[in-house]
Amino acid sequence: MSPRDGSTSKRKAGAAPKGSGALSMELSLARRMPAEWEPHKATWIAWPHHEPDWPGKLAPIPWVYAEIVRALTLLGAHGVKEGSYRLHPVSNDRVWLRDSAPTGVIRADGKVELVNWGFNGWAKYDNYKKDAEIGRQIERLAGLPRIEPKRPDNGERLILEGGGIEVNGAGRILVTEEWLLTDVQVRNPGMIAGDYEKAFAEYLGVTDTIWLGEGAVGDDTHGHVDDIARFSSRDTVILATEPDPTDENHVRSADNLRRLKATAKKQPLKIVTIPFPRPVMMDGDRLPASYANFYIANGAVLVPTFNDPNDRVALNGIAEAFPRHKVVGIHAVDLVWGLGTLHCLTQQQPAAPADKK
Repeated sequence: MSPRDGSTSKRKAGAAPKGSGALSMELSLARRMPAEWEPHKATWIAWPHHEPDWPGKLAPIPWVYAEIVRALTLLGAHGVKEGSYRLHPVSNDRVWLRDSAPTGVIRADGKVELVNWGFNGWAKYDNYKKDAEIGRQIERLAGLPRIEPKRPDNGERLILEGGGIEVNGAGRILVTEEWLLTDVQVRNPGMIAGDYEKAFAEYLGVTDTIWLGEGAVGDDTHGHVDDIARFSSRDTVILATEPDPTDENHVRSADNLRRLKATAKKQPLKIVTIPFPRPVMMDGDRLPASYANFYIANGAVLVPTFNDPNDRVALNGIAEAFPRHKVVGIHAVDLVWGLGTLHCLTQQQPAAPADKK
């Protein structure tokens, strides 16, 4: 998810244009992006400081961050201990590390590698130069090797964001056509679905790409998948759905459910549905409030909540999908004013196989 700067973006239907080249590939490559529920060595977050992200609401945001850190450390160490978190002074423009920080993968040699996508402010904002350098800073701090993926069609830097990709750790990925195949906020001009699938195979170890249609209403990134659909196991997808036919999310979620059901007819796939909260509005704008923007930590799932009756429904549904995790609700009404919540502001560093022993 991206932050607000007062501007608005024109939206276009998420269906991929004819000739976009959607396909699924059968490749076996040396890298694998672990599922989010696999062990983490660390969780990276950036402290909130950019007031235009939360116009008139920055003051309470550090308290929300403190609650996130408290939940992560309490659940990971059964008590906040000195050394359970570290502070690093790193210049940045905005806090959305899911998109600006690199994606961690496991190489065939068992080492963690940082896949540092190019970042251009979601093809919308101009103040992203510091964020584009965060990958180098994490490389330095974590002492991990870093690569800069290239486009398979012309060799230029590949522009992607972590909020747009969702993997099951076993070769499957969820992405949306709205994010990558429409002509709004274009990240990689000229790339088609087949090109993206080649890149997913090379850098993430993906052999099966599931293309959904559109993301959530109010999503400033134009279609990130982490607001609508998440894996909870290798063959289970949690999908945010909207039953109200007068709500714009209804048509979008119905189309995505249809696509997942079509996939389920061909290969094992269980679909778990959770609701959206009622529309969260601010100054006449619809905010991308969604329970699907949860973050899976070691032993815990942190779920954004919105003072809504559906909070309990969503928390229960997510808890059933993650029976071995403790599910914790984090109040996110103020946080979502920045057009992102828990998944958007976190980025996990996977544990290497040697770290798990």
